[in-house]
Amino acid sequence: MRRVLFGVLGPVAAWDGAGEPLALKGPRHRAVLALLVIARRRVVPVSRLVADLWPQPPDDPAGAVAAVRTFVAALRRTLEPDRPPRAPARLLVTEGPGYALRAEPEAVDAWRFEEAVGAARGLAPAAAADLLGDALRQWRGPAYAEFADQPWARAERSRLAELRLHAVEERAGARLALGQAAQVAADLDAHAAEHPWREDAWRLLALALYRAGRQGDALAVLRRARALLAEQLGLDPGPALRALEADILAQSERLDQAPAAAQRLWARTAAAYDREVPAGARARLESTVGLLRTLAVTGGTGLVAARRHRVAAAEAAEELGDPELTARVIGAYDVPAVWPRLDDPGQAARTVAAAERTLAALPPDGHEAVRARLLATIAVESRGVRGARGPQAARLAERLARGLDDPGPLAFALNGVFMQSCERPGLAARRDAIGAELVALSARHGLTTFEVLGHLVRLQARGGLGDFPGADRHAAAADRLAERHELPLVAVFTGWYRAMRAAADTRTPAAEAEAGYREAATLLDGAGMPGLSEGLLPLALLCLRVRDGRPADPAPAADFGPYEPWARPLLLLAEDRRTEAATALRATPDPPPGLLQEALWTLTARAALTLHDRRTMRRALTALTPAAPELAGPAGGLLTAGPVTDHLHLLTQALPAAP
Repeated sequence: MRRVLFGVLGPVAAWDGAGEPLALKGPRHRAVLALLVIARRRVVPVSRLVADLWPQPPDDPAGAVAAVRTFVAALRRTLEPDRPPRAPARLLVTEGPGYALRAEPEAVDAWRFEEAVGAARGLAPAAAADLLGDALRQWRGPAYAEFADQPWARAERSRLAELRLHAVEERAGARLALGQAAQVAADLDAHAAEHPWREDAWRLLALALYRAGRQGDALAVLRRARALLAEQLGLDPGPALRALEADILAQSERLDQAPAAAQRLWARTAAAYDREVPAGARARLESTVGLLRTLAVTGGTGLVAARRHRVAAAEAAEELGDPELTARVIGAYDVPAVWPRLDDPGQAARTVAAAERTLAALPPDGHEAVRARLLATIAVESRGVRGARGPQAARLAERLARGLDDPGPLAFALNGVFMQSCERPGLAARRDAIGAELVALSARHGLTTFEVLGHLVRLQARGGLGDFPGADRHAAAADRLAERHELPLVAVFTGWYRAMRAAADTRTPAAEAEAGYREAATLLDGAGMPGLSEGLLPLALLCLRVRDGRPADPAPAADFGPYEPWARPLLLLAEDRRTEAATALRATPDPPPGLLQEALWTLTARAALTLHDRRTMRRALTALTPAAPELAGPAGGLLTAGPVTDHLHLLTQALPAAP
């Protein structure tokens, strides 16, 4: 299949692999393409396309459907001109009730732009400025330019426009850190004037002017911002602008270019390291793991790269034939794990195998600290995997670590114990105790990332036990630590918790709860955690419907990812395909170890109740009974299907009457 590139950062367009524009015919052809791009590889039902293309119901609905099919056929001929007759399309595909554009992420300029903006957050200023500059150059005009007046494009246009403004300001901040104050001031002057409600633009402009030696102009800009905010929005400047004005008047040292100084220090230190430490020195491997550990907590591409290079470092250490060095290299990557489902099972399996080989190769006596770390590694990297080795490794790691006078191995071992504490529903209280020890231990010894982990564990557990005020306190504590120590991934978990918290309140309208989940899902874009993100939003929305006693929504062909076996019976029931639903329900396995077991069991229970499947009802009743004091889902801190007791009540009521 030839390569096709799509552009929506400007007029909707497409190009072939050589950069030649493709003829997309009329405006409705381009509108169909735009709607499919907005759907981000998901299926858009034909009925949705008709509703968006004809804001007023068409006089001839069947004719409108036929027209959409004609538009799609024409687009296919343009996008895949070499496709043999009757061969299935591979780019603009038919699936279920509609169509999907299966373009790769790098083939759409808007998707590339979003990925670049997310990736820039974890980079040094020079790399971030370059990446954001390249990303901003992709814009050819307003997003979806020719559809500015279409309701279906409005939200996506606004979102991308906001992201572009954010990228402009992030690039300005990176360039300020590099000492380019004069250039930043010139670039930001028009930007701030065009968007007077953006206080960060005024702040950066004033700071750039101050660092360029123009203190008077900086103060004038702040006065101008104050006047515009008052005239256009009726607002006073926020705390950041007020604090900057006070600092400029006082010529505070806080306004010095500390980030640039730090960047220069990093460059000098790295150069000295390269110069003084031999290329083949074993110390380089251990130093590399320290860098990877820091890189991992930045999220996004940093986390993905850290996972990949971590495996390579372990295997490189093994090649040197020194088990003690290999043990230190493997065990030093003690990045806290929050979610008990693997992001990359293949990489995890390689890490576990290397740790097992190293354990076997260590001398039989001593080395308790590195043994504890290797066992903790096995426990953490075996999470969500059925089998005895993960729990056994967690117990051994904890026992060894408690015999050491070192909080680091114990915190890592407790992480392994937490990862292996999801073998069945109803264990939120046990995990709460683990989280409490992690918080106390880490706070005493300055183990910041493990202190954050402890708060997130307690957030999940207290939510599962229905103690939302307690969970709120741990979410706030985790956010404070994350802000102070630059840990961006924490906001993914606390943001999802707050969406779930709102959805758990039955007074929240269903549409508002669903919107909260959809907004939380944007936090996962570019976060580098597929083990968390895959299928999570569709599952959250389905659990909300189950909690409210509503049928599944069969319209969108949502990708439930790893949760598809538990969602499928309900989706088939929503389409009144009872025979197929019954077959799917009989094939539904027990949920794997993890924090969403209760939620998945409730889906199985609801399908069994609808289909009067007595055997499956008994399975669900047995599994959920230990979790009676809990809510279904909040033990994961992400979604809810309501109190477990509600589902148990329905099961016990139905079982005597079931045939």
